[in-house]
Amino acid sequence: MNVSVVGGGIVGMSTAYHLAREGTDVTLIDQGHKGQATAAGAGIVCPWISSKKENQAWYTLARGGAHYYQQLIDMLSEDGEDDWGFKRVGSLAVSDQEAELDAIEAGARASRQESPEVGEIARLSNKEARKVFPPLGEHLGAVHLSGAARIDGGQLRDALRRGAEKHGATIIQGKAELHAKGREVQGVYVEEKLHYADHVIMATGAWASEPLASIGVSLPIEPQRGQILHLHIPGAATSEWPIVLPTTSHYMLAFDDSRVVVGASRENGTGFDYRQTAGGIQEVLESGLSIAPKLADSTLSETRIGFRPVTPDEIPIIGRIHHLGNISVANGLGPSGLTMGPYVGKVLSDHTLGKEMELDLSPYDPLRFET
Repeated sequence: MNVSVVGGGIVGMSTAYHLAREGTDVTLIDQGHKGQATAAGAGIVCPWISSKKENQAWYTLARGGAHYYQQLIDMLSEDGEDDWGFKRVGSLAVSDQEAELDAIEAGARASRQESPEVGEIARLSNKEARKVFPPLGEHLGAVHLSGAARIDGGQLRDALRRGAEKHGATIIQGKAELHAKGREVQGVYVEEKLHYADHVIMATGAWASEPLASIGVSLPIEPQRGQILHLHIPGAATSEWPIVLPTTSHYMLAFDDSRVVVGASRENGTGFDYRQTAGGIQEVLESGLSIAPKLADSTLSETRIGFRPVTPDEIPIIGRIHHLGNISVANGLGPSGLTMGPYVGKVLSDHTLGKEMELDLSPYDPLRFET
């Protein structure tokens, strides 16, 4: 079977990797858009206490994605990829309200019944929490989950790319244009060269509209701009610092190089306006410093900008365009791309190859928005 995957973010690269491991003839085409969400992202794997848990279709994917990481670690290790920014550092869900912490702890314990990878759950005093994340404000208590993990999106994408190439995948840089004849997509043009394919998978993130419009398919994918700040704390041993999750949509996580990441804005209606804005930086900084005031003396070393693909119902799109038959779409993972993306790639690979599916894809039907 010959498969073309369009889009080199976390979903497309994971799909190509899993297909290549199955011996499929895979070509991945990536345009290298400025602002690709995967490249900008610092990922958090901790869906078990999310406010979005009540959205069952979303949580099924998020929980599945968190569970799948151990299998992915094992596969990448077999392929010689052991260093791609993944580390189980745990998370601190923080609040100054005891009732909120009670609810978070209860939710985490309920989640652990079906997701043992949540790990150990402990209520921490402020002093205990500051011992593991020193900049934390003195007004906050915490619930600690040992199973939470951090990821560097760019490093993971590159590891998947190298793994895919080791298994025979071809990676092409360029703009892809779909080639259709009647009700069948026959392949993909790249710089006027036609790459024939038995199946085409579109994983083009926030840039989904243009290539799909050429075959009469319209999906309500919109770009959501996110600005994420990188702070440097000279001499700080940050490698074991946990992820910090306040009750807002912002977060903090640390990497091994005395760096703390604070994110991220969620800006709708910006289009592909790739700019650092005063308002976006202010929003993220104010949120971060309200949680960790001691970061005020850190160095603002970098701002990254990414465009997350979002759907109106916040549920991803996964599956075939049924009236065309041999084209599938995976998109709309929004802020959860690095939690779900590797798992979605595995799901889409299995679906393309006709394997028996454990996951019911009907809630993620690409055409569910049509009236």
